Amino acid sequence: MADPHAYDLIVIGSGPSGRRAAIQAAKFGRSVLVIDRQARVGGVSVHSGTIPSKTLRETVLNLTGWRERGFYGMAYRVKTDIDASDLRARLAKTLDYEVDVLDHQFARNGVAVQRGLAHFVDGHRIGILTPAGDTRTVSADKVVVAVGTRPHRPAHVPFDDSIVLDSDGIISLDRLPRALTVVGGGVIGIEYATIFSALDVRVTLIESRDSILDFVDREVIAGFMHQLRDHGMNFRLGTRLEAIRIESGQPVAMLEGGQRVRADMLLYTGGRAGATDQLNLAACGLQADTRGRLKVDPKTFQTAVPHIYATGDVIGFPSLASTSLEQGRIAACHAFQQHVPPAPEFFPYGIYSVPEISTVGMSEEDARARGVPYECGIARFRETSRGNIMGLRGGMLKLVIALDTRRLLGVHIMGEGATELIHIGQAVLNLGGTLDYFIDATFNYPTLAEAYKVAAFDAWNRITPRDTCGPSEPPPPDPPGAAP
Repeated sequence: MADPHAYDLIVIGSGPSGRRAAIQAAKFGRSVLVIDRQARVGGVSVHSGTIPSKTLRETVLNLTGWRERGFYGMAYRVKTDIDASDLRARLAKTLDYEVDVLDHQFARNGVAVQRGLAHFVDGHRIGILTPAGDTRTVSADKVVVAVGTRPHRPAHVPFDDSIVLDSDGIISLDRLPRALTVVGGGVIGIEYATIFSALDVRVTLIESRDSILDFVDREVIAGFMHQLRDHGMNFRLGTRLEAIRIESGQPVAMLEGGQRVRADMLLYTGGRAGATDQLNLAACGLQADTRGRLKVDPKTFQTAVPHIYATGDVIGFPSLASTSLEQGRIAACHAFQQHVPPAPEFFPYGIYSVPEISTVGMSEEDARARGVPYECGIARFRETSRGNIMGLRGGMLKLVIALDTRRLLGVHIMGEGATELIHIGQAVLNLGGTLDYFIDATFNYPTLAEAYKVAAFDAWNRITPRDTCGPSEPPPPDPPGAAP
């Protein structure tokens, strides 16, 4: 190239969607530069979002012996005295490994990486403020904006990153609280609230809406909340937060109606905002919404400026690492005129709470709202041999089935391994499978996956006439005294 700084593609951000776009373009033989404002690659997903929160969860479950308490009682512990250093130790090792893998992937595929803060000079030129304080300008034919998000920090919340924190601060605590208030009943709030509850921290969750996780099947949420309340977690739903005051070194949440919730720490999870404020979007002809998000074509991920793409959390829902990876791949394929098959219709949503929740397809409420005749089948994990072996007392799997065609409409799981088990339902759903698949299938025994068969027979018993045998069930025995 005549210009030594000209690239086929510049990717701003190295999170899931950014790295997938960069590596995909490199595999097409294109020259690619990734710009990231952090000292190490990985983006929000690796350093303050997906990987840290899931590592924290796994550490807590292991150290507390949570998975064994069904047998040994709630007082059972693997480690008696757990402190913040125990949580940070595993996190540091995990992050080092993740960064090393990404560095190797970029190097193996010939993707150049530049640390620094990027901003648009015009539609094709990007200025980079390096950590050393220097500024350089690079250019590219195509650009992918994959800057991710940061926690929304409203002015009325007295954040001090010590006792009033956001989701970035909660992963690097110096001490564990005895009591924690969590404001916000979305995915992030629920995940951290349940993780700390598993540590036997007294947790109170405040949510202005009357329910949590509105996109999840209501029956699943009812079982989920019952399990959390049974463990001592408190909910303040349908109550608006009016103010947060600091009294005697503790944050006090002031609620409408005069309620006060005092704790050692308060975690505020009032949503996230796209990290676009320093990109100088006006220079390239783009404008973000009030939460810093960019609007894109959902099929190509092009912004209003056709050669500039945006992927990942910066474009909003569903804000999942899994879907972000696919968005980056699709954007790179479209940018360089490479065919990409259409994405499957259904993708799973995983919530890494304690216990886990995962869902794919229609909920019971969705089917009812769309006027689709349906029936449900439910299996409790304790009804399976594997669940009994594991000492599981909670957990459920729910199938939503179309009455007229017997096709699977949705799968909803709450409990141990939910985010793994959901993929069986996802495959059947995307392949147009029916209730009969689960009835006829042979599952390893004993496994939690058998819950699919239990739930399928539960649904079959509801939708099939009494005098009809199931495809895999033996015929009913002859009545006593019947002729041979």
